[in-house]
Amino acid sequence: MTTLADPVPGGRPGEVQRAAAMSGELSGRGVHGIVLSYVDTAGVGRVKTIPTQKLASASAWGVGMSPVFDTFLANDSIVTTDVLGSPDGDLRLYPDLDRLVVLAGQPGWAWAPVDRITQEGEPHPGCGRTVLRRIVADAAERHGLSFRAGIEIEWNVGQGPAAGGEFVPATTGPAYSATRQVELSDYTADLLAALAAQDVEVEQLHPEYAAGQFEISVGALDPVAAADRSVLVRQTIRAVAGRHGLVVSFSPAVLAEGVGNGGHLHLSAWRDGVNLHSGGEGRHGMTADAESFAAGILARLPALTAVTAPSPASYLRLKPSQWAGVFTAWGRETREAALRVVTGTAGLREQAANLEVKPVDLAANPYLALGCVIAAGLDGMNRSLRLPEEITGDPARLDPAEAAARDVRRLPASLAEAVEEFRKDERLRAALGPVLADAVIAVRQGEIAAVDGHDDEWVAAAYRWKY
Repeated sequence: MTTLADPVPGGRPGEVQRAAAMSGELSGRGVHGIVLSYVDTAGVGRVKTIPTQKLASASAWGVGMSPVFDTFLANDSIVTTDVLGSPDGDLRLYPDLDRLVVLAGQPGWAWAPVDRITQEGEPHPGCGRTVLRRIVADAAERHGLSFRAGIEIEWNVGQGPAAGGEFVPATTGPAYSATRQVELSDYTADLLAALAAQDVEVEQLHPEYAAGQFEISVGALDPVAAADRSVLVRQTIRAVAGRHGLVVSFSPAVLAEGVGNGGHLHLSAWRDGVNLHSGGEGRHGMTADAESFAAGILARLPALTAVTAPSPASYLRLKPSQWAGVFTAWGRETREAALRVVTGTAGLREQAANLEVKPVDLAANPYLALGCVIAAGLDGMNRSLRLPEEITGDPARLDPAEAAARDVRRLPASLAEAVEEFRKDERLRAALGPVLADAVIAVRQGEIAAVDGHDDEWVAAAYRWKY
């Protein structure tokens, strides 16, 4: 469980002493530096690093970093809002000691996610991790809810580094094939070993559909820890690949055509230790609250895509009939539905039942994605929303009249459409707060302008190595 309290200047009681003890232990294990990690509005992981001996100081007073990164684009250009994007000011990065881990894939280094506060000691309104933590805490206080979440990770493995930034697959075997697993056996074995050493529970690791593509699923945690874990796992995948002379991309679309990389989000709501998605009297065992929670997510999917699919490259992936979930539809174990109800196997349903949100990719800031999805679900619960009729099969095959009758609509087909939906959604913008919501819009508009006039091949190449 992650710490639910905000950092404070000088450190919370006992924290600096704990950090000093950890620093000595880490040094004794040969750890020389600590990566302080967060994800910006564009979905790019940003870091500062400190010598291990400075951990106690960082826990007391943080490490400085400009707030301008809240309006960086993926190409490192800077856009502005009325309060963000200037060269003025400073923030303090505070490591979460509960989530600090020695990096098995990067000998000599440890890693910790950070919360960002102002020099005056207030939570930074642009910090996605802080926003997610507050949404989770509010759900516990107001509704007695807790959550378990996990984010699937898909990535392409390439020979590398390739000249000119091209992607050359590191495998030749077909999708899901034993051949592909054997081809990268040493790499994936080392990856599993590194993750185990970092106490990351791996559910499965397998070759996927696209060229050189793999997928890993990890165990569920509370939402803040799940977002942290998603960032940590990607750091590890990349580091272990580099030690094997390979390159990896988590871009939604490494190539302009074909299946892209998803970051499907799994989420379940719990109350008093009971999974609300199992054992109820509603459809597929859902309780009334679980169904309303799902209905809230479904209703806001068009606006959510501005957060869960935030890159121009995302819309090269979000195509019908490719299991990306591009219609406002739900169904039990229906992989073409944007919202998939996962009941789990008989005998495990009380633990395993959850919702899968499919129009999510790894260009998304995982803290913002989880925060907005939970906010949408809570709104559905507050309004006692009901799910429409579920679909089976591919919703792209519904004729227009039947699709309209079932309220099955195409999700935004471009980032510009998604931004307009987000602008209209007062609930999601309120969940993020005005500073962060405005940053989301400004950064998305900047990404739209950056690709204006370019074709799909150019867009895929431009974002290929950004995530």
